[in-house]
Amino acid sequence: MKEERIYYNGDILTLEEELYTDAVLVRDGKIVKTGTLSEVEEKAGPQAEKINLEGKTMLPAFIDPHSHFSGYASSFMQADLKETVSFDEILEAIKHFIKKNQVPPGKWIQANGYDQNSLEEKTHPTLELLNQAAPNNPLLIKHASNHMGVFNSMALNELGITVDTKSPEGGRIEIKDGKLTGYMEEAAYMHYVQQIPMATQEEFMESLMKAQQSYISHGITTVQEGFVVKGLSPIYHGMMQQNMLKIDLIGYLDISEAEELKEEFKDCLKTYHSRIKMGGYKMFLDGSPQGRTAWMRTPYLGEEKDYRGYPVHTDEELKEKLSVAVKENMQILVHCNGDAACEQYITEYRNALQETGATHDIRPVIIHAQLLGTDQLERVKELHMIPSFFVAHVYYWGDVHIRNFGMERASAISPAKSAQKEGICYTFHQDSPVIEPDMLETIWCAVNRITRNGVLLGEQEKITPLEAIKAVTKNAAYQYFEEDLKGTIREGKLADLIILDRNPLKIDPMEIKNIQVVETIKEGKVIFTK
Repeated sequence: MKEERIYYNGDILTLEEELYTDAVLVRDGKIVKTGTLSEVEEKAGPQAEKINLEGKTMLPAFIDPHSHFSGYASSFMQADLKETVSFDEILEAIKHFIKKNQVPPGKWIQANGYDQNSLEEKTHPTLELLNQAAPNNPLLIKHASNHMGVFNSMALNELGITVDTKSPEGGRIEIKDGKLTGYMEEAAYMHYVQQIPMATQEEFMESLMKAQQSYISHGITTVQEGFVVKGLSPIYHGMMQQNMLKIDLIGYLDISEAEELKEEFKDCLKTYHSRIKMGGYKMFLDGSPQGRTAWMRTPYLGEEKDYRGYPVHTDEELKEKLSVAVKENMQILVHCNGDAACEQYITEYRNALQETGATHDIRPVIIHAQLLGTDQLERVKELHMIPSFFVAHVYYWGDVHIRNFGMERASAISPAKSAQKEGICYTFHQDSPVIEPDMLETIWCAVNRITRNGVLLGEQEKITPLEAIKAVTKNAAYQYFEEDLKGTIREGKLADLIILDRNPLKIDPMEIKNIQVVETIKEGKVIFTK
């Protein structure tokens, strides 16, 4: 017998030209009919279940345009430093984690989420502090941006790092007074993080399921693995073999390992297999603005005169990688925070198109695009590039950006309204595990643009709640080439739906982040109920 449900008596937000509909008929995972209740009932079978929304709001499920699913899962196995405000609190949090989890001597410990901007000391924790926190264990504490971190002495020894170890291009192993400080950033940090022994497959699988449930509880039914490296292969093949996912996952392969990874994931390359699809490639061009490693056209404010951050790749290296993606008709996601990194991407993508003579549109994505300049938007549109803004930076690090760039430049971060005026399709993301995968908080940030200290940052870039919702539904589906399947409530599309306790379009915009996800539905099946 076919499963049928009729949803009615609420605000059903379609995000189609006709913004609202009275009722929706769902059958076997798809939206079969929208319209008046009588029209929908006429199309339904006699056994159809009628669901009274009782005035609640239904809309398309949220789609995550960029995060790191396995990284978020890993955070469930790490000490949480997000709320720490001093070295003493970091010390206490790590010691508590070791005691609570009975971590044996010699086992690696990772802690996640410190931010020197929020610490009383206003600097990165020291090697000495970490040695005191975990004297018998290799320890890494990760910055909230996940672009830098600090290792203790035992960790440095395990990884074979000495004062003679050279920093890789596009990264830094910090040495002061002839000694390692334990601090690393960008390419150096990312290289050595990948050398840390992984958790057992059983531990990792358990954390992956916790991560999935968190995304689902926030109304997300399509999630991203933003950087698939070879070490993740056993995990992903395990998930596919065991059919562990309730939601869709789209991964992006490290382009530096393109050929090997394509072969490794040939069964799910650009097509779903056990809910997993590898959608294209990923690479990095710079760091983070709050960490002062984003590559800028104009200098940061501060003591380091003319300091602008730095690039990860040369122009020629970038053009070569982009040409690979274009020739193979593979979408590419490129991490760019600073406007200089964005400029390099825009320029070299155009060069790659000209060199290859390709005419197909791979919908290249600018990940984060924090300081994408309004003067660059015309070319972004011309090249069909999609900025995916980490707009929650306004709240979480807006005050830091004011210190780093001054009010005028900081006010222009995540220029969503300017992109909208230019007719550019843009999306929003949380970059989890950097922050929680809370789409309603992100919508709130885009609509209100308020910093933690209560500063209105960039009123000219505020957008309406409707446009913010489209960025994480309709536009996100387009980013994934899935606009015919997801993103709106339309006949023939998948019944990926959520029910909210209030309508974001009908309440005070400052209340949006307090809206609750009541139910999450994936292809007609209820997978979360509050």
